[in-house]
Amino acid sequence: MKKVYEYSHLGGAEILQVQFPHLAAEIDACIAEVRAKRTKISKEKDKKGRMLYDPKAMNRDFKTAFADRGWAEIKDRYIIEIPSYPVKIRGSFKQIDFCKERVLVEVQLGKYFSMFYDLAKFQYFFNKSQAKLGVEVVPANALKRKMSSGVSYGEQLVYDIERLERHFPAVPIKIILIDVDDAPPLQPAVVHEN
Repeated sequence: MKKVYEYSHLGGAEILQVQFPHLAAEIDACIAEVRAKRTKISKEKDKKGRMLYDPKAMNRDFKTAFADRGWAEIKDRYIIEIPSYPVKIRGSFKQIDFCKERVLVEVQLGKYFSMFYDLAKFQYFFNKSQAKLGVEVVPANALKRKMSSGVSYGEQLVYDIERLERHFPAVPIKIILIDVDDAPPLQPAVVHEN
């Protein structure tokens, strides 16, 4: 995989580069190590029979790449109790896939709500002083169009964060948009989404 765009929210990219250059290099190495392959035959009506990139296979490769470099899951378990409500919900937790030296990384190849929920999880661990910043690795629109429907894309996430005008999330974040290695260079274009 290759990086096609980086976005810095509240100085996330700068903090990563200045305070954790070795971790920035590891994140880049993990991205470069993943080799996406078209292994999924689409059964979807509008893509029937087309070979698509399989997000599950890519996720497995990312997990291996990060684990090989000592990145580990961070999980906080708790009981949900809300005021004036008699129910207690046990077994609840917040979890981030990759953490090292208080730098959190999520690779999100799923639906849009999952991308946005990752930002809330970064905020949660930041507020608990368990994180300095978060890094969200997401597909660019060009890659998303070659995957199963329902997968979101990073341009939408960056667009929405820009419109929130620094109000959410209140944690430094770096967003990295990725595409396959053999993707053509980005050219100025207007892409119409259906």
